[in-house]
Order: sequence, then structure tokens, then C-alpha cells
Amino acid sequence: MERAFERLIFASRWLIAPMYLGLIAVLGMMVVVFLRQTAYYIPQALTMTAETAILAALSLIDLTLAANLLLIVIFSGYENFVSRLDLGDDAERPAWMGTVDFSGLKMKLIASIVAISAIDLLKRFMELGRPGSEPLADRELAWLVTIHVVFVVSGLLLAAMDWLIARSGKKSGGA
Repeated sequence: MERAFERLIFASRWLIAPMYLGLIAVLGMMVVVFLRQTAYYIPQALTMTAETAILAALSLIDLTLAANLLLIVIFSGYENFVSRLDLGDDAERPAWMGTVDFSGLKMKLIASIVAISAIDLLKRFMELGRPGSEPLADRELAWLVTIHVVFVVSGLLLAAMDWLIARSGKKSGGA
């Protein structure tokens, strides 16, 4: 009875597999948005200002970072929580696959969130005072900065916790 229950618990990891399929669908949606934005900006390339070109680049970089984040979550999450990806000796397999544990995934996740937040904040600062742009209220700008700082501090605290855990594991001979 206990063994059957434990097998059921172990098999329950497959319940999150459809969630990774959903993330793959979101990745596809992001590709569509990226292509749509690229198609919007390309015809304007000969007439756009440097500031507009930078804002366009930042928007595309933002989408790319978010897509990279999704890919890391899909690959690492699946391998850490569901099953190993048995792809053989595929030369296209990224070097980090199979090496990112939960702690590494957590750090990549917060680093990506901080980068995305920083790019969004930079875009908002660049839009300040631009003709035709919606003015940001001081309060909204303060909230954007506060949220970004919270992300940065959270990342630093997570990194510090991982460092302390790794250090305590070395002192005690491994935890």
C-alpha cells in the first residue's frame, strides 16, 4: 500500500507537464508579437529618430529576454521536476542544459526579471517629455523605480541566501 502511494506521488510530477506545453504556446505568442513589432518598425527605419530607434531596440530586447527566460524555465523546470530530456548526443543541446539546478534556475529567473524591469524603466525614462507620448505621473514613475529596486534587492537577498547555504554546506562537510 505504501509503495503504491509513493509511486502515485512520484508519478504526480507529470501533472505539471501540460503547464510546460502552455509555456511553449506563450513562447510562440511572444514570437508573433516580436515579428509584429519588427514589421512595424522596419518601414520607419529611414525616417525614425535615434531615440525612437533605441526605444524600438529596447522593446525587442525586452521581448527577447522574456523569451529567453521562458526557455530557461521550460528546459530547466522540465528537467528538474518532470523528467530528463533524453536527446542523445545532440550537438545543438545548450551547454547549460542538465546543469541548472533549482537554485541556479531561481537566480537566472530573478536576474532576467531585474534585466526586464531595468529595460522597461529605461524605456519609460526615455519617453519622458517626448511629444505624443503619454505623460507619466511622478507617482507612477516612483512606483516603477520602487518596484525595480525591490526586484534588485530580492535578487541580492536570494544570491546572499544561496551563498550562505553553499558556505554552510562546505563547513559541515556537505548538507
